[in-house]
Amino acid sequence: MSVETLGLTAERCVELLDGGEISCRELVEAYLDRIEAADGSLNCFLRTRREQALSEAEALDRNGRSGLQGVPIALKDILCVRGEETTAGSRILEGHRPLFDAGVVTRAREAGLIPLGKTNMDEFAMGSSTEHSAFGATHNPWDASLVPGGSSGGSAAAVAAGFAPLSLGTDTGGSIRQPAALCGVVGLKPTYGAVSRHGLIAFGSSLDQVGPFALTVRDTALALAVIAGHDACDSTSVPLPEPVRVPDDDDLRGVTLGIPLDLLRQGVEPGVRASFDAALTRAEALGATLREITLPHAAHALPAYYLIAPAEASANLARFDGVRYGRRLEEPGDTIVEMYGRTRSRGFGAEVKRRIMLGTYVLSAGYYDAYYGTAQRVRTLIRRDFDEAFAQVDLIATPASPTVAFPIGARIDDPWAMYACDVLTVPVNLAGLPGISLPCGLSDGLPVGLQLIGPAFSENAILESAHALEQDIAFDPVPPPLREARA
Repeated sequence: MSVETLGLTAERCVELLDGGEISCRELVEAYLDRIEAADGSLNCFLRTRREQALSEAEALDRNGRSGLQGVPIALKDILCVRGEETTAGSRILEGHRPLFDAGVVTRAREAGLIPLGKTNMDEFAMGSSTEHSAFGATHNPWDASLVPGGSSGGSAAAVAAGFAPLSLGTDTGGSIRQPAALCGVVGLKPTYGAVSRHGLIAFGSSLDQVGPFALTVRDTALALAVIAGHDACDSTSVPLPEPVRVPDDDDLRGVTLGIPLDLLRQGVEPGVRASFDAALTRAEALGATLREITLPHAAHALPAYYLIAPAEASANLARFDGVRYGRRLEEPGDTIVEMYGRTRSRGFGAEVKRRIMLGTYVLSAGYYDAYYGTAQRVRTLIRRDFDEAFAQVDLIATPASPTVAFPIGARIDDPWAMYACDVLTVPVNLAGLPGISLPCGLSDGLPVGLQLIGPAFSENAILESAHALEQDIAFDPVPPPLREARA
């Protein structure tokens, strides 16, 4: 049977497999063939694992399967896979082959999901456009001249382009929700601690979280159910208070949505605001109650984040020195200090160096209290703002990105403009809360994402409300250029 992977959901993959209409090998091969045929113009994947993936699919065909077994998944290149190159989008880790699987990779394998390969990303997850990859930029399937968002742009674009029905990314300041918005797919950042960070190459340890991309909210819930839960190898992970449910609600009766007007003043484009307002109108029609709220310290989230995250990155990236991991660049007669300097100066890209230097500065004697300490106090105030808001509302709604996708190269030399992409998402990471982005319309023919934020471990409530909205919003997730090529 010939399989059209474009627009194919994970649930539909399961139906085809359960009904015997297709074998696991045929399904996996269809996705790999599409990647080979179409990814040259998008650069979503850094590498695929054709032989291994087909072998795993054939084993399921021989031994029998159930549930999600046999469904393909793509992995961001920041997640360790045993024996397979993992670079975090950086030259300094070229050739690095981990000795173990990341916790989420182990869970995905146990569920029978078949990894297709590693997706492109901003180097060490530092960026909002996937232009900072050492291996070239990823292009947006909606328009190849535009960025897909970042840092998980490869994972988001892969789902939008029909290269995988599911993918995993990481979100430190919006790196799942922002590219999901720009690529017209669903992306979920779970509560901090809900998903293991074991085997995730760290950027900001108190901020990083692994989460799924999918074409639908139900698919997102299926993926979350696989990866969520306590991992003995990660002391920051915790058991979920309740199992993840696949949502089937079709209304929002009894749900109060908070609208933080102060956040909506943070540079939101008129077209994005119009789509967001239209989504709120639909939410009211579905039975939701809207209430204006304030998050008084949200305006300070971006500067606080860009002090805390680089400080943690400075410490985490100190381990990449040419001794234990990846590339080692030295010349005859080098001292160890010279070897360190040569390896790190050539191995790291410009954005990573910028953040290491900023982080080292704010942690230095004489500046720690003035910068890092102050940022942590602001973080506490932001968390309190959310606590007070959730005493009044069930969920908070904002756009996921203040803009739609922008041209490749437009902001690469303007760090502050690039950092502003995260203005609506970083407060969620600073507070450790869950948030989802789902498509809510178009602006200038490009996708707009609606962000729903909930209290800690409210993933089920978020998924239920997102699903109800999704059913009421007419949105075709297949990018027009790919739709036309298919026709």
